Amino acid sequence: MINVVLESLDDAKAEQTIAVDITGKSSLSDHMVVTSGRSQRHVGAVADQLVKSLREAGYTKPRIEGLPHCDWVLVDAGDVIVHIFRPEVREFYNIEKMWQAEFAEDAH
Repeated sequence: MINVVLESLDDAKAEQTIAVDITGKSSLSDHMVVTSGRSQRHVGAVADQLVKSLREAGYTKPRIEGLPHCDWVLVDAGDVIVHIFRPEVREFYNIEKMWQAEFAEDAH
């Protein structure tokens, strides 16, 4: 599933995509992906294309939150959770730094 997600994001011209393997670190998912769209319209288009790609690959029930505003759209496909942000919103929340800091602490 992670390969379908990353391919779809690349095809949709998502920017600054980071995939974090959270297997064993979270009961929510195996991977978290954080990416950006250039505008609200682009964020929505990236999310729509991702959901379409997941469905075409046989993952039929991705859940989507945040589509009306498209500042931060969450696509929960089960094994992979994808956060799609507008750049300013991504910078404000900086969730990938939080997860990466947690993994760095675990390495010590």
